[in-house]
Amino acid sequence: MQRITALVSAAMLTTGMVAAQAAMAQQEDPAASGTTQTQGASSQDFSDEQLQQFADASEEISKVSQKYTKQLQNADGEDKQKELREKANEEMVSVVEDSGMSVEEFNSIGQAIQQDPELMQRVQGMVQGQQQ
Repeated sequence: MQRITALVSAAMLTTGMVAAQAAMAQQEDPAASGTTQTQGASSQDFSDEQLQQFADASEEISKVSQKYTKQLQNADGEDKQKELREKANEEMVSVVEDSGMSVEEFNSIGQAIQQDPELMQRVQGMVQGQQQ
C-alpha cells in the first residue's frame, strides 16, 4: 500500500512540473489558455480507460522522477540542476503524451485524485492490478 501511495504522490509532485510545461505551451498558444480552466472535473467525468492511462503514466513518471532525483542530488551547480529538471520535465511530458493522454487530462485527474479519496482508491486498485 505504501508503494501505491508513493507512486500516486510522485505523480502529484510531477503534476506541478507537467503543469509548468503546459503553461509554457499556453503562452505560445493563447487560444489554448481557456481550456485548462474549464476542465476541472469530478470523478464521474473519468472513464476507467482514462484512469488506467493515468495509473500507467504515473508509474512511468515515478521511475523518471527517481532517476532524475539521484542525478539532481549529485549535480554540481544551479545551472546543471536546472538543465536536469528541464530534461526530467520533458521526459515526463513525453510519458504522459505516450500514454494517450494530454497533459491537461493528466493534471485534471491528478487534481481530482487529491480531492476525492474514492477516486484515489480506484486508481490505486488499477496500479495494484498491474503489479500482480
